[in-house]
Amino acid sequence: MTPDLDTYYLNKEEPNRSCLLALRSIILRQDVHVTETRKYGMPCFCYRKKMFCYLWTDKKTDEPYILMVEGRYLDHSGLEQGTRSRMKIFRIDPNEDIPIDTVERLLNDALDLYRNGIIPVK
Repeated sequence: MTPDLDTYYLNKEEPNRSCLLALRSIILRQDVHVTETRKYGMPCFCYRKKMFCYLWTDKKTDEPYILMVEGRYLDHSGLEQGTRSRMKIFRIDPNEDIPIDTVERLLNDALDLYRNGIIPVK
């Protein structure tokens, strides 16, 4: 991790810190072309330099979530669109076990949008 990203994760209180670090690890291991940076103050994960998801915490509930940039193409009951036209979020309860199979399936569905050319990459 870069010092800038270290600060984001390390400034979080438990159990959010551990949850976000675990999610980071899950995201990064999905594909060798996934990289991490920081955009808009939050960790951003890119596939071949194209943003595909973010990690953040809800302002009201303080629960972590994964924001899928091209969520409008993803169909899963756990995804929330809210008022967003393009993006959807998947909330994670930091006090429960992370639903790894579900998270990995969502991440791979999102990555397939880029791998299969539905979302063009450079």
